Amino acid sequence: MGTGRIPARRPEPHSPAAGATVPAEERTPALRIPGGPRLAANLKWLFTELPFERRFDAAADAGFAGVEYADPYPYPAARLRTLLGEAGLRQVLINSPAGEPDSPDRSGLACHPGRAADFRAGIERGLEYATELGSGLLHVLAGIVPQDVSAERAFATYVTNLAWAADRAHGTGVRLVVEAQNERDAPGYFLRTQARARAVVEAVGTDRAGLLLDLYHAQVTEGDLVRTVRACLPYTAHLQIADPPDRTEPGTGEIRWPRVFEALREGGYEGWLGCEYRPARDTAAGLGWVAEVTA
Repeated sequence: MGTGRIPARRPEPHSPAAGATVPAEERTPALRIPGGPRLAANLKWLFTELPFERRFDAAADAGFAGVEYADPYPYPAARLRTLLGEAGLRQVLINSPAGEPDSPDRSGLACHPGRAADFRAGIERGLEYATELGSGLLHVLAGIVPQDVSAERAFATYVTNLAWAADRAHGTGVRLVVEAQNERDAPGYFLRTQARARAVVEAVGTDRAGLLLDLYHAQVTEGDLVRTVRACLPYTAHLQIADPPDRTEPGTGEIRWPRVFEALREGGYEGWLGCEYRPARDTAAGLGWVAEVTA
């Protein structure tokens, strides 16, 4: 991977310069929480009844104006950009590259001492994809803490690596985000609590990185979700949603979503809500939750 400065962001996929002839915002009203944030379809989790490349049109047809997915790297960035443009969608978020499913770096490398060169190569690739796709957010995966590494050393390594990545992202239009994940779904993941994730953001600088607040992970780990939302919103650049215990769509589990959405409105959140859930039914049919849990 080259060491030159990452280019500034390309025109966004929904703009005429990117080849989108009928933007999703004009074709149909963007799917959103009434009086609140727009919804982004996570194409790893939604529309899985279709091949990946067909999920873009399916998301647009369902009313989504934006999409996210963790791993764009199996596809050429130019191909993904074409799919976004043809569907009239905006790329909202991608993850930094991760290793193979059974490898030590399957959840990223940012907290791994002695792996700076590999981490930096991954960030270079992530920023290249993010700028090509017009994605405003790049989630920098923390990684699973190696057995012989203390929490203090892992924290220092993560902050050092994230600060370097923030320098690389400067001027690209891409903001870095970090996410706390629960132990049940992501055993050993370094960022376990929202407090630790906020501490990383504060150490790097809130003008250089933000929080990806996943409300499913927050509920599973900590509960007390409305207070968590209030504490985290000043740091939050992106939100993701799913309902415990089964990580299905809102309204199928234990969270009182009307109260959570009210807290988001009170806090003035203006970003996207990523739908990172496993549909209990067909994806499109299951979108009735938007009206049901906000009525």
